[in-house]
Amino acid sequence: MGRVTTPVPSPPPDPATGTARSVPDRRSALRAGAVLAAGAFATACSPGPTVVHPALPSPSDGGGSPGAGTWAPTPRSFPGQPAEIEHGPRDRPRVALTFHGQGDPGIAAAILDRAEDADAKVTVLAVGTWLDEHPDIVRRILRGGHDLGNHTQRHLAINTMTEAEARAEIQGCADRLRRLTGSIGTWFRPSRAPRASPLVERLARDVGYPHVLSYDIDSRDYTSPGAPAVTRKVTDEIRNGSVVSLHFGYADTVAALPDILHELDHRGLAAVTTTELLS
Repeated sequence: MGRVTTPVPSPPPDPATGTARSVPDRRSALRAGAVLAAGAFATACSPGPTVVHPALPSPSDGGGSPGAGTWAPTPRSFPGQPAEIEHGPRDRPRVALTFHGQGDPGIAAAILDRAEDADAKVTVLAVGTWLDEHPDIVRRILRGGHDLGNHTQRHLAINTMTEAEARAEIQGCADRLRRLTGSIGTWFRPSRAPRASPLVERLARDVGYPHVLSYDIDSRDYTSPGAPAVTRKVTDEIRNGSVVSLHFGYADTVAALPDILHELDHRGLAAVTTTELLS
């Protein structure tokens, strides 16, 4: 699949030093490609009309007629893991970079490009309204071998909702994923909260997700602190088994990713999907 990239301004300097951190030579090409698609930052999803999309062709269909049946991975139960997973095994050199899926699809594609250039896999937790607006991004994610999951329908504060409202948020996004791919996705992550309430945890299980996916590292990229700050936050805290929370929709994240991936490679840590992390 061809990649289209658009140059954008360089990321803002590190507020602590006033300068941007240099990138190792072998990642310079990634840095050049990373500084793109700026100017369109993600905002919280708001309610909108329901959009019905036909199932997308599977990656092997080559863009032909919509595929039949399930061609995307489905949720799995991992015996020995808690109902809400914050990290994977600490005795293996693997980590999971997870992305909240909403915002400018050009920035999302740039992040996927950067990951694939480094032979890394990621996990995308998609917002249902984002899927309504950009259904083609689904195939882009799955074709790259990445995990795709559910991050609620409208990205509202799910832990504060009534049972009926929270169920509708989880089920709504699950229905869109199923309609597009034949699967409800591999993971569920609550919106506007690092952890699910007991009610939301139960509702996610009822919809078909054996585990809720949390994280042990918050990159805080959504505060737009500058790419060097995002890189430092992740690389200072990451270790075997870490699950990192990142976001589509922020140019700082695109610009920081090559440095993050370079540092992981330097430490011998493989960036894998969350499913691979726990398998």
